[in-house]
Amino acid sequence: MTAPESVSLQPAAETVGSTRAPGPQLEAHGRGGRGRGAAAWGWGALGIIAVIAAWELYKLLAPEDGVLIGGLRVLPRPTDLAMPHTWDMFARLLEPVTRQDGSPPLWAAVAVAALTTLGIAAVGWVIGLVMGIAFALVMQRWRLAEWGLLPWIILSQTVPLIAFAPIVKSWGSRIEIGGLEWQDWMSVAVIASYLAFFPIAVGALRGLQSPDRIHTELMHTYAAGYWPTLLKLRFPASVPYLLPALRLGAANAVIGAVVAEVSTGLQGGIGRLLLQFAGQASGDPAKAWAPIFGAIALGLVAAGSVALLGVLWKDYRRGEATS
Repeated sequence: MTAPESVSLQPAAETVGSTRAPGPQLEAHGRGGRGRGAAAWGWGALGIIAVIAAWELYKLLAPEDGVLIGGLRVLPRPTDLAMPHTWDMFARLLEPVTRQDGSPPLWAAVAVAALTTLGIAAVGWVIGLVMGIAFALVMQRWRLAEWGLLPWIILSQTVPLIAFAPIVKSWGSRIEIGGLEWQDWMSVAVIASYLAFFPIAVGALRGLQSPDRIHTELMHTYAAGYWPTLLKLRFPASVPYLLPALRLGAANAVIGAVVAEVSTGLQGGIGRLLLQFAGQASGDPAKAWAPIFGAIALGLVAAGSVALLGVLWKDYRRGEATS
């Protein structure tokens, strides 16, 4: 097929063989991208400073009994037991976990636990990715499937994980496939995938449905079937919606893994460390905040790792980059 003569495929000032260098435009675009990246890092650092300043100002100015509304305490007492100074928390990270000889520094113990949880959350994220994309493909292909599945997918996120995690562990303990025995970390990965698949399914469905009718009709005029249209039109068009969904899914996978570790009693992860150090908060309040910092960093690393996919899909993420 050839384009009608009345349709101009290129601007009048440019031709196919034009050799005009696009250097200034590309350089300006590159500078703009670097500027936005620096601004994002700057705002992130400013947010951390603002949180630290608010914490210390509250300790300095808050009443001794905390903030009470109607006889209920809505903000804690500004004591060192409830709210240690931020510099005490960071200094505690450099000290040993216990007073025993050879005890590793606290930051190292938190890092090992965070890496354990990160690995389990990554497995859960991959499972959630496969499930979410599969559900999105089915719902996009058949409208009846979307009407039937989407409400249940949304409803699935109302189940409390604290109650659901022990059930998954109990079910998993009865599974034996050949010589493979179900491990406790697999139950945690399943819980992580349970939280991760929801934003991925919804984002992928919205992205697969995003191409305009004129574009799908153009594919029909080329006699393109379902799979060519999916691979050449719908998947590229879904990238601006899919990337935020993947980042949210990664963060949800970390949350699910931490909560599942607490509920199932899995040893070695950041969730178990939260419980262990919380029980020691009365004698060492700054220590209890170390795994909290580790969980925050874990979520940032998970979401940031998924953001690397944006580098591979940079040609398709223009809408997502400005949204």
